[in-house]
Amino acid sequence: MSESETGAVCSSQGCGKSNATLRCPLCLKQGITGLYFCSQQCFKNNYKQHKTIHRRTAVDELRYDPWPFFEFTGPLRPFPITQRRIVPLHIERPDYADDDEGVSPCEEKAKGCNIIKILDEEEIEGMRVACKLGREVMDIVAEAIDVGMTTDEIDRIVHEASIERDCYPSPLNYYQFPKSCCTSVNEVICHGIPDTRPLKDGDIVNVDITVYHRGFHGDLNETFFVGNVNESGKKLVKVTYECLSKAIEIVKPGEKYREIGNVIQRHAQSHGFSVVRRYCGHGIHRLFHTAPNVPHYAKNKAVGVMKAGHCFTIEPMISEGTWRDVLWPDDWTAVTEDGKRSAQFEQTLLVTETGCEILTKRRAKNGQPYFKDKFELNGI
Repeated sequence: MSESETGAVCSSQGCGKSNATLRCPLCLKQGITGLYFCSQQCFKNNYKQHKTIHRRTAVDELRYDPWPFFEFTGPLRPFPITQRRIVPLHIERPDYADDDEGVSPCEEKAKGCNIIKILDEEEIEGMRVACKLGREVMDIVAEAIDVGMTTDEIDRIVHEASIERDCYPSPLNYYQFPKSCCTSVNEVICHGIPDTRPLKDGDIVNVDITVYHRGFHGDLNETFFVGNVNESGKKLVKVTYECLSKAIEIVKPGEKYREIGNVIQRHAQSHGFSVVRRYCGHGIHRLFHTAPNVPHYAKNKAVGVMKAGHCFTIEPMISEGTWRDVLWPDDWTAVTEDGKRSAQFEQTLLVTETGCEILTKRRAKNGQPYFKDKFELNGI
């Protein structure tokens, strides 16, 4: 077996040891990334299960077709998905982490309730820390994304960076979601499952990261250019970013939540784009998703008025063509009905006495937005 340059979590089922550095020689030969083992014995004990990934990659990948009768709306296709990653037991976990169905009892109990929690000072500080750590993980991903990288490798980076910060990656097993982040490429609107498809020159990819740290979730997502993206793709991403920025500008005590959608749709439509309706922003704190519901489209019926201490996300999904969506048979991957591209940006916000605090805001470097060269945009 070969050694990796940096340690990772052991891929053997049920192991979960950190600082694993050994790589399978056949994986290296076939270009399979993200799988590490802590010892020769662990690799040997797990090989019967591990070697199935070789068969999938070597024989099935080019004709991988899990849903032979499904009519795809665009050119993107699913690729094989690697094993679920392990979170060490010392990491504090949300209530759904070890449930067979991934159900959150606390969220189920809160369903249907429109009362928006006002966070106290201790809870606000907990959110600040979780969101800061989530931003750190995103910054690591932003530096790594490149042509040829698989979305599964992005998931590995997110998973390991989260654990290094004593965080549980919130998407993992959330209502049985199988990975540690969402990666949505081109026509995927949201909730794309990381797999072994290499990113191609000209792709756009959204990475949605949430970390759970000491009882609180910090949630953000960004859309990245992969290699040389055409001008129409750059415009879509830029306008989506602007939609989020303009929506954040109106957040203050006394503002109605339904006004957010009016601001977003006005700006998106002025550039010829549409606003996805099915998926919304949401309240967040000790619960991953809770009140308020924050639609991004105009003339919505969102309930509630902003008050100091409210914590929620705005995460507009903007599409080149129709706003309508179709769900892949994996029950997670939402794609545009016409197969055209969609982009998204998200921040977690805290309403203050005078406006709002962007808890997941990009950190500046030398007075400039940290990844200005990656986005060709001004940071918020």
